Amino acid sequence: MQQRTPGRTQGILLVSMSCLPVLGAVLLAPIQPQMLDEFADTPGVEALVPLTITAPALMIGLLALGAGRVIDKVGRIRLLTFALVVYSLFGIAPFFLDSLPLIVASRLGVGVAEAAIMTCCTTLIADYFSGKDRARYFGLQVVFTSLSAVVFIGLGGALAQNDWRTPFWLYTVGVVFAILTPILLWQPRSTTTMQDLVASIRWRPLLKPLAVTLFGGAVFYTPIVQIPIKLDAVGVNNTATIGIVSALVALATALAALTFGRVSDAGPKMLLPIAFGASGIGLAVVGLASNPLFVAVGGIIASAGCGLLLPTLLHWVVSDLDYAQRARGTGAWTAAMFTGEFLCPLVVVALGAVFGGLTGALIALGTASVLMAVMLPRLGSFTVDTTPSSNS
Repeated sequence: MQQRTPGRTQGILLVSMSCLPVLGAVLLAPIQPQMLDEFADTPGVEALVPLTITAPALMIGLLALGAGRVIDKVGRIRLLTFALVVYSLFGIAPFFLDSLPLIVASRLGVGVAEAAIMTCCTTLIADYFSGKDRARYFGLQVVFTSLSAVVFIGLGGALAQNDWRTPFWLYTVGVVFAILTPILLWQPRSTTTMQDLVASIRWRPLLKPLAVTLFGGAVFYTPIVQIPIKLDAVGVNNTATIGIVSALVALATALAALTFGRVSDAGPKMLLPIAFGASGIGLAVVGLASNPLFVAVGGIIASAGCGLLLPTLLHWVVSDLDYAQRARGTGAWTAAMFTGEFLCPLVVVALGAVFGGLTGALIALGTASVLMAVMLPRLGSFTVDTTPSSNS
């Protein structure tokens, strides 16, 4: 049987499915006030309602590494198809649930499915493509996820006008993707043996890129979470204005990510200092801003850096992983990234307690990002050694 050749259809489908965790993260943001009113009598409602947003990201951070191991055992396409169906089932569940704790539990189920979806999609992009094509689709992952966040927030708000439960029906898109996946995608052929699949990765060489990714996840998520709060702090309470600034920030992320396919040959040793440097300077500008214009300018600078940051980090981790190691390595990267995103608000709160509020926190995190840009080229080789350990 002749080997099928992956092309644009497969690439676009995979980056589109990579947006599903974004749907899980931002769809509920506009309906939080309605949920607070609906469950006002539930003990702990002030903590449980925000948890409906952050719970999926937490599960991705905890389980993505394990998802990589499962992929090796059951296959990329089989697990992806199953995870898409589970995503829809748990995603729709809050429409029918009258208990806030059960809704939070359903959101944990969504996160479990998202861990498998993200790891499978990223692994398949690395399987199907190489060189410039791989770099381009890694960049498009960030483009699609950044722009989809704006779309999903607006769509969630519009659908919730009459009933806050209506937006949950958008999770049916998982079933649509589950139908398309076995039709348009296939398990890559490989000469890998079962002994190769169970062999251990030498994790030590990956610790540096994964640690940098953990920090990068927190930096990446900071503009998304904190810019609306900073706008409110400088006197902007008009939701339309906040939406416009948020859209500009997302566009900056997308445009920067779109360039990655062209500049990827420069390598992480050059691109990561640029990305962290721009992100840090932008965050510092946002922190120091006393009016909406400078918040927007700082947000655009920071987000442009973040748009280059994510595909560079991902390419750094997976570029030297062979087929047998790719799912586990990609799972580890996904876990590190989403753990950083989950920790982001906690880091900002902690820094704010030390440095006197949001302004000090953003300046401190921006300074840390610039220091990372300065230190990275001095941290040694950027080549990842993925030779299995001798005792595997």
